[in-house]
Amino acid sequence: MRRPPGRPLRTPRAAGAAGILAALLLGGAMIAVRRAIPATPLDVAAYLADTTSRHTLKLALILLPYGGILFLWFMGAMRDSIGRFEDKFFATVYLGSGFLYVASLYVYGATATGFQLTLDKAGTSLPSADVFHYSRYLTVALLAEYAPRMAGVFVLTTTTIGTRLGIMPRWLTLLGYPVALTLLFLVSILPWTELIFPLWVLTVGCFLLTRNPDDLDNPEETDT
Repeated sequence: MRRPPGRPLRTPRAAGAAGILAALLLGGAMIAVRRAIPATPLDVAAYLADTTSRHTLKLALILLPYGGILFLWFMGAMRDSIGRFEDKFFATVYLGSGFLYVASLYVYGATATGFQLTLDKAGTSLPSADVFHYSRYLTVALLAEYAPRMAGVFVLTTTTIGTRLGIMPRWLTLLGYPVALTLLFLVSILPWTELIFPLWVLTVGCFLLTRNPDDLDNPEETDT
């Protein structure tokens, strides 16, 4: 007996909510690491004494990988919005920057976890200054140098695709380009600037969740 043809897969409407959840998890982890990691070896004692901050950091680092998974769902929801109008060049940059961002986040999370465990195992003895500075600078570099720049490329590509196809409103376009340029060129100069990417993902996720799904099936073509 011949099996009936399967129905084509449809992106769940809840996929837009993945952006919101990813933004909350990723942003929370960034804030927790920024606030918890001691600035100097002399601050390690205060860090070890603050059990609330340490537990918050542990929870944030546990949830960070799930934030990356939800971000991949968010990418899928955005790509589904593009549909058959997808351009190979922009799609390559879009997917590549998104995957590299998630990979950078995972390396960042593993580095921050290793740094945290090193401090916890130190107990009352202070770690050597060389080990401390190397671990801290590596964690901060991943957070404020590499991951945000991949995020900037992702925002720039997503905004360009959404604008040219008419699936993004004007206000979201005007928001996207300054966010992308900030992540590309100013993130290493202005502290905490990396947090604007989770805020942007949160905004786009809310837009996808509240927009009529029928409007996403027929994006308007614009002149190139």
